[in-house]
Amino acid sequence: MLAAVLFDLDGTIVNTDPIHYQAWQQMLADYNIEIDEKFYKSRISGRLNPEIVKDILPQLSSAEGQKFADDKEALFRELASHLQPLSGFAELLAWTETHQLKRALVTNAPRLNVEFVLEVLGIKEAFHTVILAEDCTAGKPDPVPYQVALNKLKINAENAIALEDSPSGIRAAVAAGIPTIGIASTHDPQILQTVGAFMAIPDFTDLQLWTFLNSLIISQRSIVNSQ
Repeated sequence: MLAAVLFDLDGTIVNTDPIHYQAWQQMLADYNIEIDEKFYKSRISGRLNPEIVKDILPQLSSAEGQKFADDKEALFRELASHLQPLSGFAELLAWTETHQLKRALVTNAPRLNVEFVLEVLGIKEAFHTVILAEDCTAGKPDPVPYQVALNKLKINAENAIALEDSPSGIRAAVAAGIPTIGIASTHDPQILQTVGAFMAIPDFTDLQLWTFLNSLIISQRSIVNSQ
């Protein structure tokens, strides 16, 4: 029985990756480091800032690395004032309301970014719980954030669906035992399925998604009616 839908934020609800990419390009240019999209997807996308900074700028002290990450996120927020959710997101949100499903946001994004993006999109009240990696013992690709979300919602993994755009996010949700749909806004759909997504779609208007969701509801009604 489907009881909840768990959403990632960046790249899933809203395609912020082009803005993050631009911000990383500008910040790393100060260190004479040029990055392309391949570098961004393999070394940055889906990872936590401390890991990224330690990997790319190992010469920085912990305090310097934290300042760099804070400055990068401040630049992101300067550049991201006109965000729009992925196509079909509003309809999916309404569908979960209609069928009385719980909703959780599970993200590696820093708190200030999360608050900023939810405010810009007008969905601050859309989720029953918001799980930030910085509040957990580990971030994605560790399953801990998703396990925390399941506990907060008081549901089992098999009664949820996760929506994720990055390999690290998909690995986290799958490791938590949650059936996961890949949102191919930033990564190749085949890559998302290779790391564990049972379906990969470009956005929330995809017919494959709605066929699947509505089939779940029909199955649940049949079970209830037969009892």
